[in-house]
Amino acid sequence: MDALNGLIDGFGVAFTPANLLYVFLGVLMGTVIGMLPGLGPISAISLMIPIAFTMDPVSAIIMLAGVYYGAIFGGSTSSILLNAPGVAGTVATSFDGYPMARQGKAGKALAVAAIASFVGGTAGVIGLMLIAPSLSAVAVSFGPAEYFSLMVLGLTAVVSLSGNNLTKGLISGTVGVMIALIGIDSQTSTQRFTFGQIELFEGVEFLIVALGVFALAEVFVMLVNGGKGSGREGTITTLRLNRRELKDMSGPTGRGSVLGFFIGVLPGAGATVASFLSYSFEKRLAKDGKTFGKGNIKGVAAPESANNAAAVGSFVPLLTLGVPGSGTTAVLLGALLVLGVQPGPLLMTENPDMFWGVVASMYIGNIVLLILNLPLIPLFAKVLKTPQKLLLPLVVVFCVVGVYGQSFSVFDLWLLVAFGVVGFLMRANDFPAAPLILGLILGGLMEKSMRQALLISSGDFSAFVTKPISAALLAVAVLSMTAPLFGAWRRRRKAGRAATTPTPAPAQAPDERIDA
Repeated sequence: MDALNGLIDGFGVAFTPANLLYVFLGVLMGTVIGMLPGLGPISAISLMIPIAFTMDPVSAIIMLAGVYYGAIFGGSTSSILLNAPGVAGTVATSFDGYPMARQGKAGKALAVAAIASFVGGTAGVIGLMLIAPSLSAVAVSFGPAEYFSLMVLGLTAVVSLSGNNLTKGLISGTVGVMIALIGIDSQTSTQRFTFGQIELFEGVEFLIVALGVFALAEVFVMLVNGGKGSGREGTITTLRLNRRELKDMSGPTGRGSVLGFFIGVLPGAGATVASFLSYSFEKRLAKDGKTFGKGNIKGVAAPESANNAAAVGSFVPLLTLGVPGSGTTAVLLGALLVLGVQPGPLLMTENPDMFWGVVASMYIGNIVLLILNLPLIPLFAKVLKTPQKLLLPLVVVFCVVGVYGQSFSVFDLWLLVAFGVVGFLMRANDFPAAPLILGLILGGLMEKSMRQALLISSGDFSAFVTKPISAALLAVAVLSMTAPLFGAWRRRRKAGRAATTPTPAPAQAPDERIDA
């Protein structure tokens, strides 16, 4: 009853004309910026902070929160249409969303993404409303060892689903972790993989690798194949989903929403880990798992529901503990402190209008996002009708502007081209891109958590297996790697038995010829 009464009071705050306007402006700005590679939610919030400082604190956080989950909501558009994920949380969406667009199903892919995002975001708000205080206590129980094991599980889950060749998946994931380690070590100030280049001292940005391996590599494929690399059909089907498609996406959407919210509650995990874990879980669970990566609706619904639920879930540690769960929530925390609001256990009692007003505004914001995006899907899908001679230069310009606008470095443009070549060679030799991207995202977090755990345990590696949660996560990670090996061994054994079994001679068919 306390939660219900709080929510009613929150709607009283959110339904004021000014706050309704701020919800609309926040989600609109977030959606537009989320569609543009190079401008993620952190950039969007940073741009809006000067405006927020002139506002009432409650209205300011309502608007900034709308920018955050609006950017995650809108980030799937460029992933599906152009295979150019500018936000890390939408990388997994491109695995099946872009193949659907190439098959002329861009409208349906965008509709699935919009509906799954709405369900995931709404489920996340319900979780935030009902069990935020309890989940905050669970989040506190996760130490560095548990976070390291969680990152290992996320990486192995994706590697184990890398198609028929597990070795190539391991190589791809290892290369991703190596890229994440480029730069100056924050603890020892040692240069790692920099080759004396000053531009590499701060490491390699995710955006450069993602746009190179996905978008620019696709351009290279089109050029090599004479413009036929994308395999796009001339027509774009309707965005309407039939009963079978709605049924297919319902299970992954529900499971992704729950999984995404609980992953989002954990500081440091966030929407990226949630989307990859949800995608790998659905691929393993589905009977048609072999069609994932080829345009399966489930492969769009699962990560989209998970990343939006995780985005809302990340507000649990922010509001109840004052602990930012990601880079974006860290920026939000700074904005709150400057506005004179102290997030933490006392926020719900000392400033209930703030907490429940934000929760209620998220319900409204998710509805506004759905109303904004569904009517615009036909307009977005027309991007695929752009002639090939115009589309290729546009994609290249998109990539160049996104990368150069972030750092204003020509060296980063050369890195973009280099990773585009790497992505092209990976496709040519059937190396999966997902483990490389996830290794890049998780590599730094894994190293940081491992060092913290070893520092606490005085260098004792047994800390990773003596703690129950950490040991359980590592055990699941080992199973996720050994299960494909065991399955391959069984298939080879079955094939060997079939080869050694003598084949009976076929029965002679009666002569059915008709004489003239």
